[in-house]
Amino acid sequence: SIRRHTKHRNKPQIILPTMSGDAKTSAEYKELGNQAFAQKDFKTAIEHYTKAIQLEPTNHIFFSNRSASYAGLQEWDKAIEDAKECIRLDPEFIKGYYRLASAQLESKEYNDAEATIKQGLTIDANNSQLLKMLRTIKQASALSARSNGSKMNNQRQLDTAAARELQELQIQHSNTVREYNLIEANRNKAQREEKMYGISLQELEQNPSSSNNYFRSVGKIFVKSTEPQILEHLNNNIADQKKKQKELTGKLEYMEKKMKSQQLNMKELTSG
Repeated sequence: SIRRHTKHRNKPQIILPTMSGDAKTSAEYKELGNQAFAQKDFKTAIEHYTKAIQLEPTNHIFFSNRSASYAGLQEWDKAIEDAKECIRLDPEFIKGYYRLASAQLESKEYNDAEATIKQGLTIDANNSQLLKMLRTIKQASALSARSNGSKMNNQRQLDTAAARELQELQIQHSNTVREYNLIEANRNKAQREEKMYGISLQELEQNPSSSNNYFRSVGKIFVKSTEPQILEHLNNNIADQKKKQKELTGKLEYMEKKMKSQQLNMKELTSG
């Protein structure tokens, strides 16, 4: 007889996924989150609650707990977001309204916080936690309104003080300009007189008197003087006018700095 030898083909093995020893249920992640929250390790608590949400994304408790954890880190926007999702998943869960209103209160969203509490009170009108939170929100809102009003009053007072200061600076600047112009006029006069005495001295040196006698005016009268006396008189006057010009130039430089300072102060007041 003829024997036929057949090869046995190995059937493909079906490998079924097995649960790892580290795999946890959403309830177990929630419990780990609760433990971390109790120790105020809010960051770790958020990680555990997030894993619980990934496994069971319709569980409103997980979002409520994660909202509280974000509040512990003062991440109010995320706390508000999770609290809203908690309410969406279970509109009758009172703690969700408390979580949301608390975060809104910390974010100074007083009107939204009050609306959230009132929405929760339609479900449980006598809830002591919500009623207490409502009083807290109203007190914070009133305090904020008074503070803002005080700031506005302070701003108005500052504006009035600034306007008064600006007016005073404008008057001072006007007086400074007037004084500057007067000093400049006196310096110009001193320059003219120096020039006049210089011309007289030059003429005297070029055209001396044969008699050596001169007349110089003193007020409304003329006094007879010798040439040395006239020369001394002219030289002294030239020296006096030069000294006066130097003093007046120094005053002008000071007045220029003063005007610039006043102009800068006025600019700062008007630009603010």
